[in-house]
Amino acid sequence: MTTTTLTLNDSWFSRRNAFDWIFAVLVAAGGFFAFSRYAGSMDYYEKTILVAAIPAAIWLGWFWRPLRVLAIVVACAALLAIFSYQGDLARADSVFWLKYFLSSQSAILWMSVLFFMSTLFYWIGFFGGKQGDTMDLIGSRLAWAAVTMALIGTMVRWYESHQLGPDIGHIPVSNLYEVFVLFCWLTAAFYLYFESRYGTRALGAFVMLVVSAAVGFLLWYTLVREAHEIQPLVPALQSWWMKLHVPANFIGYGTFSLAAMVAFAYLIKEQASETRWYKLTPIWLLGVALCFVPVAFRQRVQEAGGSYWVGYAAISALIAAGILLGRKRIAARLPANEVLDDVMYKSITVGFAFFTIATVLGALWAADAWGGYWSWDPKETWALIVWLNYAAWLHMRLVKGLRGTVAAWWALGGLAVTTFAFLGVNMFLSGLHSYGTL
Repeated sequence: MTTTTLTLNDSWFSRRNAFDWIFAVLVAAGGFFAFSRYAGSMDYYEKTILVAAIPAAIWLGWFWRPLRVLAIVVACAALLAIFSYQGDLARADSVFWLKYFLSSQSAILWMSVLFFMSTLFYWIGFFGGKQGDTMDLIGSRLAWAAVTMALIGTMVRWYESHQLGPDIGHIPVSNLYEVFVLFCWLTAAFYLYFESRYGTRALGAFVMLVVSAAVGFLLWYTLVREAHEIQPLVPALQSWWMKLHVPANFIGYGTFSLAAMVAFAYLIKEQASETRWYKLTPIWLLGVALCFVPVAFRQRVQEAGGSYWVGYAAISALIAAGILLGRKRIAARLPANEVLDDVMYKSITVGFAFFTIATVLGALWAADAWGGYWSWDPKETWALIVWLNYAAWLHMRLVKGLRGTVAAWWALGGLAVTTFAFLGVNMFLSGLHSYGTL
């Protein structure tokens, strides 16, 4: 009884260990160094963001302790890359670790390979028998490595952009290439948190599917558009609002996608015993959705020689067939429906909160850039549709107790709406937000 009382009365600070405080000192030291050295180049808002980022980073590292190691590794690797450049980007072709590991493009390519490998090992875990848990663990470690390389690539790309010229340097969240990198590591990082929180790695195979699909698009986009080349910002993007609006927006996109893939796993578990193949709706929808991508890009297939999307379609067919044939084994390894439902709910809650913040910030940015808070631009309209969809989902959950199959179908359908808002608007519509055209 006494032990329980002491535990309940422990303060939050008293539960910090030595590494927590070392991490806090390192973050504070780094922040104050950046402030003292670069304050002259910042405006009032940028200084405010930097100062606020220091306690926020410390809190995140204390809240989820694996982030401490991640932050330190990324910082050390990025600083090594910056030191190795010595102000000359041409050294990326002559310095070994820049050429093969730490330049932004090398790091992002490593991210891509590691995410594909992570997805593969997670899926092997479903069919690996007694070695399934080991395969899942490898998949999880590879996902962490991919997130690390993505962040290193992002930090180094930020530095590289400033070396190209004072009017070119910017935070790398300004075009489709950069935001796809952002989407990949944010989605994976949120999944890894839920993996740790619920003590199950079985959902990694499903969540990494959407991450790998994003990586596949990223590689294609790099191939046909040379999108990895750093370009100056268009005037409307030369704003500190971008540093807030875009990351908040993509936390929403990432967690909504995560919720959809968990919903897909839920539906597979529910229909695992279904013997009538035509009743296995989720799997057929996955196949249709994956096959839609080559159709959507049909006008651009020749630019990539056609082979890329043929390979994509073949791999997609194999994935759908594997899920169809192995659905019972997959369902047996998935966590309880209550866990799936809870992860879905919490993912949508986090995404909705950040998407709301992003929408408000976007309106303020629009007023600053174009003189009006709302213009019914296609991107704005579809952002509102996404917001209303998840607002309705949460309303039904909290007021009417929405659970189970209906909630899962709704969350899965939300992925289609979110994907169109994220990518479809850039493909098929035009407007004030057409910065990342295909």
